[in-house]
Parts: sequence; C-alpha cells; structure tokens
Amino acid sequence: MVARVFLVDDHEVVRVGIRELLSAQEGLEVVGEASSVTEALTRVPAVEPDVAVLDVRLPDGNGIELCRELLSRVPDLKCLMLTSFTDDEALFDAIMAGASGFVLKRIVGSDLVHAVQTVAAGGSLLDARSTAALLNRIRREREQGDPVRMLTEQERTVLDLIGEGLTNKQIADKMFLAEKTVKNYVSHLLAKLGLERRTQAAVLASKLSSKPAPREDG
Repeated sequence: MVARVFLVDDHEVVRVGIRELLSAQEGLEVVGEASSVTEALTRVPAVEPDVAVLDVRLPDGNGIELCRELLSRVPDLKCLMLTSFTDDEALFDAIMAGASGFVLKRIVGSDLVHAVQTVAAGGSLLDARSTAALLNRIRREREQGDPVRMLTEQERTVLDLIGEGLTNKQIADKMFLAEKTVKNYVSHLLAKLGLERRTQAAVLASKLSSKPAPREDG
C-alpha cells in the first residue's frame, strides 16, 4: 500500500529536497505541495493525503493551527510537524492539536523517511522526552492555579465567546473557522481545564471576564 504525502513549507528548496527524498522510497508518494496555510487549506482536502508534513512556521500562520484545522476537514489525516527549533511550547501545542509527530529539520534523511512511514502506519513519534515535557507542563500549570494559561490563543478566544453565550456555529462564523474546528477547540479546552460540560466553561469564562481590569496611571 502506498502512503500519499503532502508537503507544506514556505521554502521551495526544502520542499524539493523532501519531495525527492520521499519519492525515491517505495511505498511513499508525494501528491501535493503548498507554501502557506491558505494554499494548504485549499489543496490538502482536495487530494486527501494520508500524511501531511507541516512546517511549524509559515508566512500567513503557523503549522500547529493548520494541523488542527486540517484534521477537522480530513479526519484520517496524520500530521508530522517539521521545525528548525527545539521548543517545548510548540511541542505541547502540536500534541494538543492532534499531531502524530514532531521532528527537527536537521534530522537526517533516513530518519525523516522512517518518521513519515511510522506516522503513515498509524504510529506516533512522541518519544519519552516529548511525553515527559507535556506532562510536566500540565502539572506545572495546574500547580500554579491558573489552568487557563494552558490554552492556546485560539482556545482562549473560543472560551471567551462561550462566556458570551455564543453557539459553536456563531463562534465559527465570528472566527472564520469550520464549525467542526470550533467543536474540536471546545473539546480540547474542556480537557485542559478539567471540565466536563460546556456550561462549566461558560461559568469560568464569565468569572474571568468579571475580574477588575488593572488600573492605568494618568
């Protein structure tokens, strides 16, 4: 069975290199490329690849939010995040977005091939260090007593809109997202906050919004 791969990176040289590397492997086929979030959101759902290799930093957004949006549109897609930076924050966000793996661009060619093959087969590239970093992050945030700090910017926006009484559809329209993407955001933020129901999130959001704003001098 051939695994169909889609590449998203704003550097053409990087895409060409990865395409040639993967295309030379039996069982892998590169079926499309994009250099931005906008292009990827149009092209990936059209070809429905098995794996998307996503650069974390893109000119019109970031690969982590792109991962979340693509998974809402192509549920069976596996996302492999590719970055030049070692960043526990990005790692945490990638895991919460549903990515199957996170590798550095300095990875050697054979290891990148193995990573794509592993993800295509349904495996995960979240090693012991990655898992430990995630658990430590969750533990640290909860000990600090401010679980809202664990939310991404998009999730915090969704939480605020829930507090305003908006439905998922209304939130989707306001944020220019698919309604299914908003549902995913809601599920993730409930899990991060240790809540079971949307109504609990609404209560929390209203409490947060009722906190007095800091005074400004002058």
